[in-house]
Amino acid sequence: MSSFGTYLKLYCKMGGMKKGRIKRGQLGLNHKELQLLKSLNTPDKVQNFLNSLPFNFEKRGETHRSVRETLKSGEAHCFEGALLASACFSLQGRKPILLDLKVIRPDFDHVVALFRQDGKYGAVSKTNHAILRYREPVYRDVRELAMSYFHEYFLFDGRKTLRSFSKPFDLSRYKSEWLTSGENLAYIAHDLDKSPHIQILTPKQIKKLRKADPIEIKASRITEYRADRGSRKGRIRLPKP
Repeated sequence: MSSFGTYLKLYCKMGGMKKGRIKRGQLGLNHKELQLLKSLNTPDKVQNFLNSLPFNFEKRGETHRSVRETLKSGEAHCFEGALLASACFSLQGRKPILLDLKVIRPDFDHVVALFRQDGKYGAVSKTNHAILRYREPVYRDVRELAMSYFHEYFLFDGRKTLRSFSKPFDLSRYKSEWLTSGENLAYIAHDLDKSPHIQILTPKQIKKLRKADPIEIKASRITEYRADRGSRKGRIRLPKP
């Protein structure tokens, strides 16, 4: 079976479109893009690739890029990294599932890509900090995985901010839009934000939360990429056909 045929079979299996009604051009990803994504054939390879991409600091305004546009730009933030990871997972026969971690302001929500391995959950995460990163597939359910981020999620004044997590959010509903669209995909981020979320704390628990220790706050300031340095971004070198 051709590479396209294999991908088509997997895409139909995950419920993106009805089998037998897809034409070659409808998926949009070209041969080189598919080659690259298929080469990232394990969660750790996906994570390593995302780590190699400079962080998208959105210097020219807010972005929510498709997988293709992220590859073109050569940089990513958490949402864009989660889409790219989900594309790789789709090619591995997994469903493209996002998990949204919702916080109180002025902190920022975080999005990761979920995967299952040997019946356990793990997550791939694009972040610029030493925390909120990859999760090994050792968690028995999504809540247990989401809660693993709780103590890492705090502001520089020590306040812990994580309040809820989304139910698994399946990108298959958007067909190929999240893979190839040249438009800002803010509407997908909005749908994720408005999707059902599960609260993890009671008001009483919130009042009794202890602040992070000074050494934890100091460690959390470590970043992988600096916003004030010249970006190394550029089109990613795709495999030769």
